[in-house]
Amino acid sequence: MKAVFLDFGTMGSGLDLGELESLVDELVVHDESPQGTVAQRIRDAEIVFTNKIRLTRELLERAPKLKFIALTATGTDNIDTDCAKQHGIGVANIRHYCTGSVVEHVFGVLLSLTHSLEQYHRSVRAGDWQQSTDFCMLHFPVRELSSMTLGVVGYGALGQGVARIAREFGMRVLVSARPGSGSVPDDRVSFDELLAGSDVISLHCPLNADTRKLFGAPEFAAMKNSAILINTARGGLVDSRALADALATGQIAAAAVDVLPEEPPVNGDPLLDYAGDNLIVTPHIAWATDEARQNAIDELAANTRAFLDGVERNRIV
Repeated sequence: MKAVFLDFGTMGSGLDLGELESLVDELVVHDESPQGTVAQRIRDAEIVFTNKIRLTRELLERAPKLKFIALTATGTDNIDTDCAKQHGIGVANIRHYCTGSVVEHVFGVLLSLTHSLEQYHRSVRAGDWQQSTDFCMLHFPVRELSSMTLGVVGYGALGQGVARIAREFGMRVLVSARPGSGSVPDDRVSFDELLAGSDVISLHCPLNADTRKLFGAPEFAAMKNSAILINTARGGLVDSRALADALATGQIAAAAVDVLPEEPPVNGDPLLDYAGDNLIVTPHIAWATDEARQNAIDELAANTRAFLDGVERNRIV
């Protein structure tokens, strides 16, 4: 059984591949695979491990031995799943491996924004505290989470984890009905109600036809001027230009984004050019604690073992 890991470098360093290696006769590991190299690298493989490499119909049809694609991610939009199904190729993703990491990131950036930590740090480094006539400086606003309402869009494991910690902080929680569903379950609110009633909105939904650019100019206009948007899901959920404009004009108070529509953003993005203190941009690292990354590899091994044993686990196809 020959397996190839196409983009192990995306998982970072310091990870133990021992269990995964024990499941196959040969494991070839590439830190990266430029798209032009993929066809050659998967041609003789029966199992392909990948995180973000695009496996198109053309590539899958040129890999006659391929039986199983195991993703080190939850999202599957980089795989032609229709083609995989037609050719009897199993596809599995990993789930619940980074909930703690993402939840901590959400509240890390939220507390930084609501407590003006960056502004205060910069002010102290500039010598402002030393010149203060008082024992403390209250130059920037500090808001308590218990006075705020959190809106959650996407209520899988990540959204539920964020909601659970929000309640521990004393926050009221609103959960949006599924965008595009046309119905509102009793335990949820409409998307419009969530926009109008939330002080913080945290995104945890997949990117699809119903959610692409879910947040644009009309949505920002419907939000509170004091609201904060946090996106750790997919960059395509948010119109970057509209968000930059909303932040610049005070239409919303602040935002933290860990994802952008293009990653890496080699062609730039309006949010990368935005200079205000009310925006935090991080390079898709909300999921990436040491523990979560090893969890991902362990889940990859569990999915592979299940496939070899003829058991369906986390199967998309």
